[in-house]
Amino acid sequence: MIAPSVPQPSHVAGFRTRLVIAMMLVISSVTLLALYFTQRQLAQNVAEALDREFQGELDALHHAQDVRRAALVERCRALVRKPRIHAALEDDALDLLYLSAEDELRDVMVPESGNGAGRASPQRALQAEFYRFLDRKGRVISPSRPRSVGLLEPTADSRLALPGLVDRPQIGYLARPGAAGGPSLVYELIAMPINSMESGETIAMLVLGFKPFELREREASGMESGIWVDGRVHGIDLPPNDAAMLARHLAAGGENRITLGGAPHWLLTKRLNPESQYTPAFEVCVYPLAGLVKRQRQLRWQVLGAGGLLLLVGLAGSQVLAGRLSRPVEKLAVDSKADRAERQKVEAALEMTSAELQRSARFSADASHQLKTPVTVLRAGLEEMLARENLTPEECHEISALIHQTFRLSTLIEDLLLLSRLDAGRLKLQVCPVNFTQLIEASLDDLSAVPDEVDIAVETDFPSDLLVFGEKRYTSIILQNLLENARKYNRPGGRIRVSARVEENRVKVVIANTGPAIPANARGHIFERFHRGAVGENVPGYGLGLNLARELARLHRGELSLTRSDLEWTEFELTLPWAEKKTPA
Repeated sequence: MIAPSVPQPSHVAGFRTRLVIAMMLVISSVTLLALYFTQRQLAQNVAEALDREFQGELDALHHAQDVRRAALVERCRALVRKPRIHAALEDDALDLLYLSAEDELRDVMVPESGNGAGRASPQRALQAEFYRFLDRKGRVISPSRPRSVGLLEPTADSRLALPGLVDRPQIGYLARPGAAGGPSLVYELIAMPINSMESGETIAMLVLGFKPFELREREASGMESGIWVDGRVHGIDLPPNDAAMLARHLAAGGENRITLGGAPHWLLTKRLNPESQYTPAFEVCVYPLAGLVKRQRQLRWQVLGAGGLLLLVGLAGSQVLAGRLSRPVEKLAVDSKADRAERQKVEAALEMTSAELQRSARFSADASHQLKTPVTVLRAGLEEMLARENLTPEECHEISALIHQTFRLSTLIEDLLLLSRLDAGRLKLQVCPVNFTQLIEASLDDLSAVPDEVDIAVETDFPSDLLVFGEKRYTSIILQNLLENARKYNRPGGRIRVSARVEENRVKVVIANTGPAIPANARGHIFERFHRGAVGENVPGYGLGLNLARELARLHRGELSLTRSDLEWTEFELTLPWAEKKTPA
């Protein structure tokens, strides 16, 4: 018996000091973590509220833009149906094309007196600033009277062309320098295909340029929107340095946060002309986050103040709690010594048990290996005796029965050797995709070759080319043991049913048979080695088949279980990893 030692008071005081320090560290760490996550959560809530406000304004802008664009596309679709335009194009009278279109498109164009920069009115938002026709190769057809169709610089005129004609409307954006050094202008292009009335093919395209729709009510939130095209941002009033930095940020595909004018902003982009042959253009929305930063700073100071007060209270409480917790230290020290001694005894006993198990596994493996040779010699001698000519039928029958028993002994030895390798952890699998369908069919063929006096019918339901991950030899042993078990424990005129299916990357195989039910008190022991229940008293066997099948199934990262056993039906379910069949490229 271990005598408890009485700790000195100085040891207890030292423990109390260490306990106080540890508790103070823990309370400080927990408080700091709580402060961090609280401040982070509050900041996130504020950011989400501002983000909802930003998204609301952005949705209103996009909705207005979508409505206007739908109206423009529908109006352009009506324009390309004008008969005079079709007549000039289909008769190749291109010199009359713009003269014919001048009258047809008069209502669409902005009046000449209204040209120039200025705030767009609702009516002017649906009127074009200029238009051009594209020929069959997508090139611009030069107008005879440029002023009547809208003046453009030669470089801008050429950028209206397309690589080729398409059968659906195209959206593009054209940037032009402003008048007298003012801000640049961006026009929205709608290229509408013109189809032949005879063949239905696209023979030309009408390109109209409109001023983009703008939503100017930005005073409340400060959000600004513009268009990024040809490497520049148009429509957002920024200093030159900030505008250049914003363009570089967009070209590099940076994050959604950007600093402009020394203040953080939220940045969002949206492709305006997806699936268009024109140069890609993006809508750029910039939302100032100065209010968010201010509110987050206020919340941070509030949280830090509350956290400091909480930390002081926690440190004071740790002093009181440490004094109470240090009282049972002496008893705990004595108990810990007794526990250590008991643990050493248990560990020694476990080591002895492990050594015994290792010796048993080695003995089983050695004995099984040594028995193979005398059984083989015995079988050879019996087969030699059976080959003699002077034997009576009764002697031949007895010798044949002995030879059959040697085969049963060989099977038992192989099973014991395999189980010993499993127990020792020395059975290694070479896993690869195995055609499980072929294994089932081969096992059923072997089962049908066994002489059977009970006339058992076999039913199957499984797909072709069913693959599993495993080793062919051991998966075949699992199937053979389950089928042999279903045959031995069946009734005359009974049935065996084998079904398989794939569920959630697992192959589930159900092997069922008619026959006597397994008693409820024996179902928990049927997978134990050498277990022979009341049902199997008159059935030949050693009680190793189900145990070996389940151990091999688990080695394949599968499972074998009894799912049903009643007066009519007994079912065993086997699951194995599914190997998906690769489709050739």
